[in-house]
Amino acid sequence: MALLYADEDFSYPVVQRLRQLGHDLLTAHEAGQAGQSITDAAVLAFATAAGRAVVTFNRRHFIRLHAEVSSHAGIIVCTRDDDVLTLADRIHQQLQSVPTLQDQLLRINRPARA
Repeated sequence: MALLYADEDFSYPVVQRLRQLGHDLLTAHEAGQAGQSITDAAVLAFATAAGRAVVTFNRRHFIRLHAEVSSHAGIIVCTRDDDVLTLADRIHQQLQSVPTLQDQLLRINRPARA
C-alpha cells in the first residue's frame, strides 16, 4: 500500500480510515511538524525526503507546487467532504489504480450533488 504524509489541515478520521485500508500514513502532528507555519514547499520536501506522498485539502498551492518541483514522492489533493469514509474510499480506489505515486498528482474530487 501507499506511503502517505497527511499535512496539518488534513482530516484525521480520513487518516484513520486509510490506515484501516492498509495505507501507511504519517501525519504532520505525529512528525512534529504541526503548528509551526511550515511552508507548503517545505511540507512537500519533508514528505519527499521520507518517501511519502502528500495528502492535502490545499489544492491550489499543491497543484502549483507539482508544476514547479521537478521531482516528488507524489501529491494527492482532495476536495473536502463531510462523508469521511467515502472520501477515504475514493482516495484508496485512486491509489489502487496507479502503479506509482512518484511525480504524480492525483485529484480526488467530491462528486457533484444531485
